Amino acid sequence: MAEYEIVCGLEVHTELSTKTKIFCSCTTEFGGEPNTHVCEICSGMPGTLPVVNEKVVEYAVRTGLSTNCTITQNNKFDRKNYFYPDLPKAYQVSQLYLPICQNGYVEIHSSKGGMKKVRIKEIHMEEDAGKLIHDAYSDCTLVDYNRCGVPLLEIVSEPDISSADEAVEYVEKLRDILRFAGVSDCKMQEGSLRADVNVSVMPVGSKEYGTRTEMKNINSFKAIHHAIESESARQIDLIEDGKEVKQETRRWDDTKGYSYAMRSKEDAQDYKYFPEPDLPPLSLSDEYIESIRKNLPELPEAKKARYMNDFGLSEYDTGLICASIPLVNLFEKTVEITNNPKDSANWILGEVSKMLNDTQTQPENMTFRADSLGEIINLLNGGKISRDSAKKVFKAVFEEDVNPAEYVEKNNMGMMNDTSAIKSAVEEVLKANEKAVNEYKSGKEASFNYLIGQSMRALRGKAPASEVTKILKELLS
Repeated sequence: MAEYEIVCGLEVHTELSTKTKIFCSCTTEFGGEPNTHVCEICSGMPGTLPVVNEKVVEYAVRTGLSTNCTITQNNKFDRKNYFYPDLPKAYQVSQLYLPICQNGYVEIHSSKGGMKKVRIKEIHMEEDAGKLIHDAYSDCTLVDYNRCGVPLLEIVSEPDISSADEAVEYVEKLRDILRFAGVSDCKMQEGSLRADVNVSVMPVGSKEYGTRTEMKNINSFKAIHHAIESESARQIDLIEDGKEVKQETRRWDDTKGYSYAMRSKEDAQDYKYFPEPDLPPLSLSDEYIESIRKNLPELPEAKKARYMNDFGLSEYDTGLICASIPLVNLFEKTVEITNNPKDSANWILGEVSKMLNDTQTQPENMTFRADSLGEIINLLNGGKISRDSAKKVFKAVFEEDVNPAEYVEKNNMGMMNDTSAIKSAVEEVLKANEKAVNEYKSGKEASFNYLIGQSMRALRGKAPASEVTKILKELLS
């Protein structure tokens, strides 16, 4: 059997986090009763005229600049004509001839070692379609038009991806860029990030691509990986059996682990594109583009490098924090308050992550004040509370959003600073544990640790361990 290599290109669709749709003022909020986020414009009623949402253009430029693209200063919209039940106008407003962003790239790890650039052919703006709900029980299909007109960016790569692992990393990198740039929440479970996967195979060393197939609307990293591996294996089996790979659109069924043909693959001419007559061309000035460039947020790779270089965090810890925008925001606010990056990171990766796991809470659903964690760390490092108390305070903060200092005072959790009171408590412990005292004095060092534990218990953990140790040594000498 000959050896083959995979050739893969992705068309990644991301819904933008604007408050309203691309051509009307309907809300883009996810959910809602079916067909309630709809108006005459996004439902395609005759006689209506679209108006471009300025924020969509800004977010498109922001995405292009974040992915090393050239911004098209004179671009326009086009009509992509096709009939499908979830597309009420029987056409989609998109960009074919002059997309807003072109010729960019994203860097990923190559499966052959080192880094490689996945070239981005273009990024274009378009409107989303509605959603079909197939009801097997009643043997009918229902349509929800709430998603119609939600603004999309389609990010089209060149066929530079050579493995399923590379494809997943590419989409992960895109997701991080989009989230850090503030243009999309990229919630794959809600369909705001999904990919069309184009796959072909060719013999190793060949310069001629094989026939490609496309699998539509894949919305998880695991599914992207499985779909590429399964489809490439299917194509290799066909070729080895002397059969032909057909250019077609296929549907990936992640539950069953295979794809099946939906329709023959359309080319651009099949959609009868023509310039959108109801929308004027877009002209973007140098000043407009530069103003967006100057206000770009810090992007993920730059942020990770800063955390490692300036804060001394490990690559692993940096990756965990930067996997979530809310955790990044919490970390930076905590560092601002504590001026202690390592303690801030340790608390986020320790107690914060533990509470998120224990309560099955997503980071974006945390409700406590951003200052609270830093205040707790300062109380601990300032000797005002013990570590055990700090964890209890954070639990109350996480669950009830209490004020840390007020909670400590109200629950009498502050550390004891009265040396005479600490000494008195330690003396009582020594009287009650004569055996351990004698063992220590006869050379059994382990007994000293036992006496420290008993002393801290008697003081309910509210005395500094260093002070307890010091007093204990003085009394036993």
